[in-house]
Amino acid sequence: MSRLEAKKPSLCKSEPLTTERVRTTLSVLKRIVTSCYGPSGRLKQLHNGFGGYVCTTSQSSALLSHLLVTHPILKILTTSVQNHVSSFSDCGLFTAILCCNLIENVQGLGLTPTTVIRLNKHLLSLCISYLKSETCGCRIPVDFSSTQILLCLVRSILTSKPACMLTRKETEHVSALILRAFLLTIPENAEGHIILGKSLIVPLKDQRVIDSTVLPGILIEMSEVQLMRLLPIKKSTALKVALFCTTLSGDISDTGEGTVVVSYGVSLENAVLDQLLNLGRQLVSDHVDLVLCQKVIHPSLKQFLNMHRVIAIDRIGVTLMEPLTKMTGTQPIGSLGSISPNSYGSVKDVCTAKFGSKHFFHLIPNEATICSLLLCNRNDTAWDELKLTCQTALHVLQLTLKEPWALLGGGCTETHLAAYIRHKTHKDPESILKDDECTQTELQLIAEAFCSALESVVGSLEHDGGEILTDMKYGHLWSVQADSPCVANWQDLLSQCGCGLYNSQEELSWSFLRSTHHPFVPQTCLPHEAVGSASNLTLDCLTAKLSGLQVAVETANLILDLSYVIEDKN
Repeated sequence: MSRLEAKKPSLCKSEPLTTERVRTTLSVLKRIVTSCYGPSGRLKQLHNGFGGYVCTTSQSSALLSHLLVTHPILKILTTSVQNHVSSFSDCGLFTAILCCNLIENVQGLGLTPTTVIRLNKHLLSLCISYLKSETCGCRIPVDFSSTQILLCLVRSILTSKPACMLTRKETEHVSALILRAFLLTIPENAEGHIILGKSLIVPLKDQRVIDSTVLPGILIEMSEVQLMRLLPIKKSTALKVALFCTTLSGDISDTGEGTVVVSYGVSLENAVLDQLLNLGRQLVSDHVDLVLCQKVIHPSLKQFLNMHRVIAIDRIGVTLMEPLTKMTGTQPIGSLGSISPNSYGSVKDVCTAKFGSKHFFHLIPNEATICSLLLCNRNDTAWDELKLTCQTALHVLQLTLKEPWALLGGGCTETHLAAYIRHKTHKDPESILKDDECTQTELQLIAEAFCSALESVVGSLEHDGGEILTDMKYGHLWSVQADSPCVANWQDLLSQCGCGLYNSQEELSWSFLRSTHHPFVPQTCLPHEAVGSASNLTLDCLTAKLSGLQVAVETANLILDLSYVIEDKN
């Protein structure tokens, strides 16, 4: 017996944020996420030193899931961001960068963590109240009777992910497909509580992006030989469907939810096969046209069903079970016993389809709330990133359906919000502090740190040495390229603000981002004609951005409040 090693005492560290190691580690994480941010963000390649899968991405969900984080403080931060992304899909990098900035900016201010946390909560409440108010100058309504704003929202998500490697034409094509796929999931006669369908993404790698398409219903990939063996069904009415979630292979070790009764001296295999054939006879007598099985169907049962002109398809897989249940209205059958008539469902029609080198069996639904998005891209890396981006866009559209508002993107919401906070804390600090014990000086310090954190997120959009300006009327962001000539009039260099809503032909004055200037009131209440006339806006999801803002502030407060980190070294 080997000698038992004595337990090591736990390692206890006080004031963790004051140590150089923690600050350096936090700074490294900030540089990683900051360099990924925006349409011109730099890609990251993640892999381990022993080989295996290589991930090339700039998306927070893929980035953080592949990063090995060991320090407890960083684990809090990355876990908070990952939880936000799992619920809202978008604004992960925004959340991570803002959280890092908030922690970094209050270092050295000489205020107690309790004061910082209390004032951060006040400012967070001010931000959320303003962004949800009717007077908000960076919030626009989303009209689902028109596709203009919805397309802008989807296009903004696609263009912010450079690893998708899409041209402008391809971006427009995929944006339209995503929007169509989403609209197909909304029931036509929906009243009151809406239950959305599902969009399935079908991979078609090594194909042109422009060949991507959307089809109502479900595509089941099969070999050409298998498709040729399927008998065509000609029927004027809907086709009756039976869906099995148990194996029909005759495997005795897996009988599903039922039991097999075998008399003494009878072969077990023959008894199970007889029961399978009895099941097949019931399916035929119930006039079933299509049998789908998650697992394997015994060859003899397949042959029996084919003889009676019933199409039998096995090895469907667990992924398609839920959408098949939704689309056909079936109740998955989990036993080999007698089948209830209520278990059957139906489809409108079936056909075969070929896309690229792949062959599919196409189930056409009675009501198109389930659809298949056949997604093409040039290679595996670009396809993986595009798939993740499409899933994000579809989720954002679902969130927008629930809360039909969008925020101006391209950094304009952050700069506008920073201008609003500065003005509010300068002109009306009593309304923020209310009965709080904090002083107005402390409020001014934390408000400046908070606004600087928001502006630093905006500064992360520039990766090529260009300059970022803000206008003194709307508080929007304006970019100047690094190689632009020196001019006396900014109007000659600037074209549109970051979100695309305003152009430089208006009578505007500008200042450099984070430069010192007197607080001003950014114009609120967006004019409807300005929004209606803009056809190429950059937009963010309101619900995801609000959650990201809240998660960033609350996580920063949690980390700032840490007095000790206790690690068990055993």
